[in-house]
Amino acid sequence: MPSTKKITAATVRADFNDPVAVVHYARAAHFMGLWASERVLIERHFTDQSAPLLEAGCGAGRATLGLWDAGYHNLTAFDFAEELIDQARSLATERGAAPIRFLHADATALEKCHVIRDTSFGGALFLFNGLMQIPGRKNRRAALGELHRVCAPGAPLLFTTHDREQTQVERALWRLEALRWERGEQDPRLLEFGDRYFEEVGTGRTFMHLPDRTEILADLAATGWTHTFDALRKTVAAESRAVRDFSDECRFWVAHKN
Repeated sequence: MPSTKKITAATVRADFNDPVAVVHYARAAHFMGLWASERVLIERHFTDQSAPLLEAGCGAGRATLGLWDAGYHNLTAFDFAEELIDQARSLATERGAAPIRFLHADATALEKCHVIRDTSFGGALFLFNGLMQIPGRKNRRAALGELHRVCAPGAPLLFTTHDREQTQVERALWRLEALRWERGEQDPRLLEFGDRYFEEVGTGRTFMHLPDRTEILADLAATGWTHTFDALRKTVAAESRAVRDFSDECRFWVAHKN
């Protein structure tokens, strides 16, 4: 019988530390680098390459090393999956980017990491839907609040989400899912409407919350961020087949600290 135990941060951490997931994300870090859309928005909103930047949920270092290669050398990156941080540190050493600070930390409790707590960052990034892989809306808000706290006034925040309303098919599927929740027939492991928990060959198990636009705007406002931009990835830049195979369509969000 399938488990009915609710998904927690410990569930997600174990999934990311699983060898299948570690290999998947390490391969992307070695061979993919920044997406074209990420590069466009980073260059547009993170204009001071000398400013201290914080990357949350850095995984095996795909975007972090891409930032380094693009000239951003004042980097601190963290993840709560120890195995992925080990991969990121190893790759940074191999690429001559050892000055990057890779830390083991939890986005919902950054005060526990003195290196992050004691720095005023000029910007923050939470790429590849990392924010949406935190179970529970109160916990995602906690992460947004923590990033706001450690950033300097006016600092930009760049992150992505999947968008459950982007196509007619998605909207129809979520109408059916809403009926399941009304009837109490949803996956009992899920916490909130919009949650998904699935497994893919070669990727491993993945928890993901798919928000609507109203939810994200409310969460940003509640945590002190001012929304300044959002758009689907396909409208920002044309991506390679490798990127499209690696990640479904997503929505980019940019906010600034009040």
